Amino acid sequence: MMNRRILTKAAVCLAAAGFCTPAQSQGWPQGPIRIIVAFGPGGGTDIIGRIIAESMQRKLNQPVVVENRPGAAGTLGNEAVANADKDGSTLGIMTAGQIIAAVMSKSPHYDTLTAFDPIAHVASAGLVIAARSNYASDSIKDLVAAAKARPGRIVFASPGYGATQHLAAELLKQTAGIDMLHVPFRTSPEAIAAVLGQQVDVLFDTVSAVLGPIQSRQLKALAVTGKERVPALPNVPAAVESGVLPGYDVTTWYGFFAPRGTPPAVITKFNAVINEVIAEPAVRERLTAAGVVVRGSTAEAFGKFMASEYGRWDGVRKAAGLEQR
Repeated sequence: MMNRRILTKAAVCLAAAGFCTPAQSQGWPQGPIRIIVAFGPGGGTDIIGRIIAESMQRKLNQPVVVENRPGAAGTLGNEAVANADKDGSTLGIMTAGQIIAAVMSKSPHYDTLTAFDPIAHVASAGLVIAARSNYASDSIKDLVAAAKARPGRIVFASPGYGATQHLAAELLKQTAGIDMLHVPFRTSPEAIAAVLGQQVDVLFDTVSAVLGPIQSRQLKALAVTGKERVPALPNVPAAVESGVLPGYDVTTWYGFFAPRGTPPAVITKFNAVINEVIAEPAVRERLTAAGVVVRGSTAEAFGKFMASEYGRWDGVRKAAGLEQR
């Protein structure tokens, strides 16, 4: 009798397990969760991804691994996420740069606005407009005045044609009604070296990239491009404060996303976990030290934000006459 009860109970458990397996495959991932960072180790996206991944792992009691997939301005990493299993086991970090890369691409391998399910906007930061240390202008207002007096004579550097930094400068030109000469480099360090070597006048770059040279006074910070000052550079004004750039607002930003078709319940849980993580004081402190402002959002709000950013930068590209490549 006892053996019969045991066998019956085992049969019920096996049946239940067989019934539940498909449901589990559509639910929360059971194995490690990987976060694809579409840029190399040590950059802003990588730093932010690792800070959040570490806290997610602790909160979920589940492995969360950062995987770097650099190349093609972030599009190779995005493509890997687009083609990943739709079970919540793979997430990506979307940035302003990847949206701009999609805008600048003539034939992308995926549709940025339809290939992904947005999860949450986590952080943003203005770029820094920095000049060589001996440059005559001490403010963005002076720079605009100098550019109007000498159209096309001021030379600015960026880490590549079509990069966020390049389009931030193009938008500044459009907003102020000025002309400056663009010299693209392959990387941020190369662009910074050109300004330090006084080969060019000005560059637009991320806070993390230029913070050291600014603090050592090798570069002169003229303004930040967002409408808010950056905690890491509290004495550097926002460009919009100058009065000569009405409405000018450019921020790099970071947010999490998953392949389109990931179960809504999984997206909802990830959104809750990520928002809880970035609300933790220790995490906020580490993110602030990395030069960003912590945000947080619903999945729906982040999706609308991504779409608006795509439309905005496509408009800047067209107004500047920049060809897609």
